[in-house]
Amino acid sequence: MTLGLAGPEVRRGGTALGRWAGSGGISRTPGRDPACLPWGGASGALGLGSRLRGAQVLESRDRGDMAAPRDAEIWKDVQTYYGQVLKKAADLQTNACVTSTRPVPKHIQEALQNVHEEVALRYYGCGLVIPECLENCWILDLGSGSGRDCYALSQLVGEKGHVTGIDMTEGQVEVAKKYIGYHMEKYGFQVPNVTFIHGYIEKLGEAGIKNESYDIIISNCVINLVPDKQEVLKEVYRVLKHGGELYFSDVYASLELPEEIRTHKVLWGECLGGALYWKDLAILAQKIGFCPPRLVTASLITVQNKEVERVIGNCRFVSATFRLFKLLKTEPAKRCQVIYNGGITGHKKELIFDANFTFKEGEIVEVDEETAAILKNSRFAQDFLITPIGEKLPTCGGCSALESKEGACYFHQILKGVQIQKRRPSR
Repeated sequence: MTLGLAGPEVRRGGTALGRWAGSGGISRTPGRDPACLPWGGASGALGLGSRLRGAQVLESRDRGDMAAPRDAEIWKDVQTYYGQVLKKAADLQTNACVTSTRPVPKHIQEALQNVHEEVALRYYGCGLVIPECLENCWILDLGSGSGRDCYALSQLVGEKGHVTGIDMTEGQVEVAKKYIGYHMEKYGFQVPNVTFIHGYIEKLGEAGIKNESYDIIISNCVINLVPDKQEVLKEVYRVLKHGGELYFSDVYASLELPEEIRTHKVLWGECLGGALYWKDLAILAQKIGFCPPRLVTASLITVQNKEVERVIGNCRFVSATFRLFKLLKTEPAKRCQVIYNGGITGHKKELIFDANFTFKEGEIVEVDEETAAILKNSRFAQDFLITPIGEKLPTCGGCSALESKEGACYFHQILKGVQIQKRRPSR
């Protein structure tokens, strides 16, 4: 049984960073075409009624479909699958949880090469969840498994930073803990800066994780394995510091999954049976208090097995990486001009922030209100010169860039299986 990722991952430029609203998931930025609906339907205005209906559906699911007995059954099945059935990545029956090919910065390649072989062999992620600007950060990895990402991150944050991994599969946690000494010696750290906890990612409080204690939370193809995704995001919001972010890869479905898929043990363990309906991510984020989701990359998952095709029918799945930021509710933000100073390790010439914004060192870029607020109030603040539009900025060789593409429409096209050529806007 194999699944493949169709085509390369593609980044596009734009001022509305993967922001979705209403049933079509399109940013309501003035002057932008809102008719880019994913799978048919009218192209009219996307109003409050659609958002309320979406919220009502989610609340209905919370009360009924994901009852406690079913949750316990899923937890047990997932623990068995990842603790006993799977011993290495080659044991996966599909490619849904295998990283697609994409360039990896040199400093991250080096960090990954330092991870112990056994830890790396039991890596089952569906994306690269190592963000930028990590020095001295406190990072929490949800569903850390054997600890591959944690150990790479522990080297990147340095001795003054810290990485915590939490996983509900005891066997995986034991593998991770076994190699703490090995990695600390390899990195030359006197005191371990990584910790592994056996626990549930939707119950971080029970695991002893305190409010506003982490700068960054990552998750690599794990949230789909949890029945109550809203509770996971609530806990993430609670333990993130203001200005912090959830940087995560996961699998999303093109429609509400039928019972046959949601109860299929292999599809659940392989990250498809528990995939979130793609429209629900924005609804949950808004409900909990996050800024709108920002798409980083997305790849269509293609099924090449007749048995799996029969079960999933017309549903399509996408492996996607998003950023969710937690900001204080302050005065209304303004559109700004920003200049990246090139100070982030591994991204000195160019910072690919998400699918819509690429910041080149020394270039002036005009950003929307939300992006300006994030850059001002997150760990990225020291790496940008930010001023309201209209004020003079230092000259940068005559360069001025305002990229304008539809991040949300791009995601829709990926879900529909459309091949998009990578391109840069003309200057």
